[in-house]
Amino acid sequence: MTAENAIHAEFKGTIGKFSLDAGFTSPEKGVTALFGPSGCGKTTVLRCIAGLLRMSDGVCEIDGELWQGRDGTFLPTHKRPLGYVFQEASLFPHLSVRRNLLFGAPRRSDGALRQTIAFDEVVDLLGVTPLLDRSPRNLSGGERQRVAIGRALLSQPKLLLMDEPLSALDRATKNEILPFLERLRDRLSLPVVYITHDIAEVERLADQIVLMEKGHVLAAGPLADLQSDPSLPLAMARDAAVTLDGIVEAHDARYGLLTLSVPGGRFVAPALPAPIGEHRRIRVIAGDVSLAREPPGPSSILNIIPGRVASVRSVDSSEILAVVALGAGGSGARLLSRLTRKSWEQLDLAEGVNVYAQVKAVALGPGRGDFLE
Repeated sequence: MTAENAIHAEFKGTIGKFSLDAGFTSPEKGVTALFGPSGCGKTTVLRCIAGLLRMSDGVCEIDGELWQGRDGTFLPTHKRPLGYVFQEASLFPHLSVRRNLLFGAPRRSDGALRQTIAFDEVVDLLGVTPLLDRSPRNLSGGERQRVAIGRALLSQPKLLLMDEPLSALDRATKNEILPFLERLRDRLSLPVVYITHDIAEVERLADQIVLMEKGHVLAAGPLADLQSDPSLPLAMARDAAVTLDGIVEAHDARYGLLTLSVPGGRFVAPALPAPIGEHRRIRVIAGDVSLAREPPGPSSILNIIPGRVASVRSVDSSEILAVVALGAGGSGARLLSRLTRKSWEQLDLAEGVNVYAQVKAVALGPGRGDFLE
């Protein structure tokens, strides 16, 4: 990953009693989630990227463009081509939705909009076309936040920063707005740094994740890699899951089942027809994966995939967490399996042993909540 196609950030310093020493590098595309408990420094890092805070020891380089460097370089916020979405929409109440969207949009010398990201595309992706002539006072919370996101996009940024944009919304409104964020991720090439402390948002939106704790970065990398690393807190959580990128291979019209391939295996799940080759997210919870040493007999479980135990870690005195690499040679995607120590010992399991992963439930994205038993 070179500086020309990456986001690179390093910030070190103190603010009052809070100490920050955090750095990460991620691809200059997709969604990078800063994830961790409240007070761990996520917003501080985001404000440093935006230039709203200046650490004496800091580096911020976006796609080869230096915004802050240890040589004294520091680009002020208004000169950084970024969009910033806050927890609250903060729309201008005296302007219509259309005028809010266009507030701050750059224009050419003749007054025409300078559009790399087109107005019509943004309002379509965010579903705000019917709202353009309304006052912000007549919008729901979810509608206001979609307009705020659109306003940030129409400032024509090279980087979009989102600071817990859904935290002020109730669960129903979050579920309403998440599909719009997924559409933005999939349709626009704009890189996004996204703050949240909700793992469900990370699993639905993120491509990369930066795990933070007490002002430090515990780990950074592709979402599935960090989810399946038993040395990190994501894998050890009670609701641990792995999110995989599946590619649609076939649809069985008779039974309403999609077949999706991942490295080392295939999953089958009930879903509406989808174009062959389409990417769909697959979420598998560790507690829904059991292991067998021999090929199981006839079963209601449709997803039984050969693999190999790649690593193992003790959860407590009664439970074991196993990482299973899919494929006969164990070179494919990784799943987590949470099982009792008794089962582990009765099956004589160990690292390197070939197994069959029996996946009881598969959730398909984006956000459809389809489950297979």
